[in-house]
Amino acid sequence: MTRTLKIAPVQMDVKPEPVAHRLERAADLIAEAVSAGAQVVVLPEVFNTGYEYSDANYALAEPMNGPTVTWMKDQAARHNIHLAGSLMVLDDEDIYNAALLVAPDGRLWRYDKHYPWLWERAYFREGERITVADTDFGRVGMMICHDYNHAELWERYAGKIDLLLVISSPPRMYDFDMIFPDGLRLNVGSALGGLPLMVTPGKHPWGEDLDRHAAWMRVPVVTTVGGGMFRSRMPKARLSLAVLLGLRPDLWERISQADEVMLEAGFDRETKVVDAAGQVLARVDELGDGFALAEVTLPDERPVPGYPQPKFDLRAPAMLLYDVIGPALVMDKYRQGVRRQWGAHMAPLDPRTRLWLVLALAAALVGWFLGQWRRF
Repeated sequence: MTRTLKIAPVQMDVKPEPVAHRLERAADLIAEAVSAGAQVVVLPEVFNTGYEYSDANYALAEPMNGPTVTWMKDQAARHNIHLAGSLMVLDDEDIYNAALLVAPDGRLWRYDKHYPWLWERAYFREGERITVADTDFGRVGMMICHDYNHAELWERYAGKIDLLLVISSPPRMYDFDMIFPDGLRLNVGSALGGLPLMVTPGKHPWGEDLDRHAAWMRVPVVTTVGGGMFRSRMPKARLSLAVLLGLRPDLWERISQADEVMLEAGFDRETKVVDAAGQVLARVDELGDGFALAEVTLPDERPVPGYPQPKFDLRAPAMLLYDVIGPALVMDKYRQGVRRQWGAHMAPLDPRTRLWLVLALAAALVGWFLGQWRRF
């Protein structure tokens, strides 16, 4: 005997606003989704603050008894739904990007993002454990955004869950623009030659490879993506720009402008519900706020993959930049920012950090030598 469940992934414009304003917008979207029949509503990554690389993020982290978690519990109870979404959570010693799933009766499950993407490590640290939420309708796994690009996380969930929620808000950062103070616009793909190295030509993350993985795991997968236009400065701007321009010595003179460079990227329309066969049942077509709704089928017997795991569309150079070089470059900014905001006891040094720093230095040196070789 199978079970059915109506799920609504929600898309929100990522422009930062005060938390109270964003919670009000989210409440309106939840109410609309529930009126359409949703039993589970999935909000995007950092839905309560918006998405930006800013020192304001340290102060926006909330404890688990803070206003956003309290609001989530109230919304779940009021509408008799399971409600999911992520926010920056302040723990005793660190900040995490935590996905929460809240039941109508107040039960709560938490999953911390395992792989902060590149500059995100400036604002929160990585988690380690997967979460399997044993809900009334089935066992639910969670990931956050860039976690999805890591085969080992899919493998850890395989055979253990009936449904996977990928709570995300990823701009097209594999193909973003850099806008300099004089108006020069450089695209990381065309002007810097990065796109073929970053992603399989003609593909993009959260697209067909997510659908293939839903079919591989044989469970429905729900994913959220942000809307609008992402705009932000770079953390550790001069160092970050030096890495990005590593293969373009003719542009190195512009590193002095790094603090004024604006990043800009749109979003792929991948807020969607995918069934256990890998078919997209519904997606959000709007550019800003909206939701999709679809009914998924959950089997009584827990499914297991029946063939080798598919490959991802992100390529090895992208993963090196996103997982090793970038996070290592900004780890010290995280420690400084958290301690400045919350006290000297915060962000204790993790032995793993030293390894990341060594790897980042080695990768940076390789990039510099490649740049010199290309120049001459």
